[in-house]
Amino acid sequence: MDSKSCNAEDAMVQEQREDDMPDSLKREIADVKMRAQAIKGEHRELDARLYTPAGKPAEGMIIYFPGGGFVKDELEMSDIFVRVLAARSGYIVLASSYTLASEKPFPSAAEDAHAVLAWAGRFSKRKGWKQARLIVAGLEAGGNLAAVATLMARDRGGPALAAQILMMPMLDPGLSSCSMRTVAAANGGMGAAYACAQSYRGYLPHAIDRAHPYASPLQSSRTKGLPPALILSADDDPLRDEAEQYGAKLLASGVATTMRRLPPIALDVPDARCCCARQGNVLDEITAFIAGLNAQQNT
Repeated sequence: MDSKSCNAEDAMVQEQREDDMPDSLKREIADVKMRAQAIKGEHRELDARLYTPAGKPAEGMIIYFPGGGFVKDELEMSDIFVRVLAARSGYIVLASSYTLASEKPFPSAAEDAHAVLAWAGRFSKRKGWKQARLIVAGLEAGGNLAAVATLMARDRGGPALAAQILMMPMLDPGLSSCSMRTVAAANGGMGAAYACAQSYRGYLPHAIDRAHPYASPLQSSRTKGLPPALILSADDDPLRDEAEQYGAKLLASGVATTMRRLPPIALDVPDARCCCARQGNVLDEITAFIAGLNAQQNT
C-alpha cells in the first residue's frame, strides 16, 4: 500500500520508530529471539526471520506474510508486530518476504508462499512435533498469500496446516465489493482503494489471471478440506466485505471459520486505515483463536 496507508503492523512500528513504546510492551518482547533465515523461493532466496519466544516454545509455528500490496517489502515493518505475536502465542513465528510484482508478477509470490510453507513443514519434522501445528497467517497482500498457500497445501498434499489467519486480506482483484466502492473517503478509504487497484495492476498484469484461485481465493470453486480459519476485517476498511464473503464461503463448505469485524478507532493520521493493533484488537483475537486451537488439540 502507499505510504499513507496504515495497517496493524504500521501501528506497532510507529511506536518503535517514535521510541515511545510502552514499558509493558518492551518487557513483553524483550526475551523474544530473532535470527535471519534464508529460504529458497521459486526464483531466488527469500529473506525471512525466525522469532522464538522465551522459555520452552509451544510445539508449533505461525508462518506470517506481511502486507505491502505485492509491491512493497514490509518484512522489516512487521518486526514488532511479529515479536508480540510470538510472545503472546508462545509459538515460533516465521515471517517471510516474497517476490514483489516489480520483480516477477503472479504466480511468483504465490509459489514463494508455498515454498515457505514447505520449509516450515520440514522444520516441524526436524523438531519432531507430534501434531501438525503449522498456522499460516498474513495481512492484506500477505493475507491473500496465506489463503492461497492454504489452497496450494491442500492441492499439493501438504504440508498439513492447523489453521489459517487472514487479516484484512486482499481477495478480490475485481475490487467489486460494496465496501470497496462506498467506504468513506474521509477515513482514507478512497486512497486505499486506489492503492489496491495499483497493486493488482502490477501483480496481475494479465486479466485472465484475475480469475485464478491462486490469485483470487474468492474465485475458488473448491474450498472444502481447508483448515479452520480466523478472518479479521475492520468496519472502516474497504477490504471488509471481501474478507467476510470469503469467510461465508468457507463456512458453506464446512470449514470451521471465525469471523470478526473489528470496530473503527480514532486515527492519528486522517488517511490511516486498519490501525487496530494500537488497541490490541488484532492480537487479542489471534491469541484467543490460537488458545482455542490448543485446547481442542489437547483434549
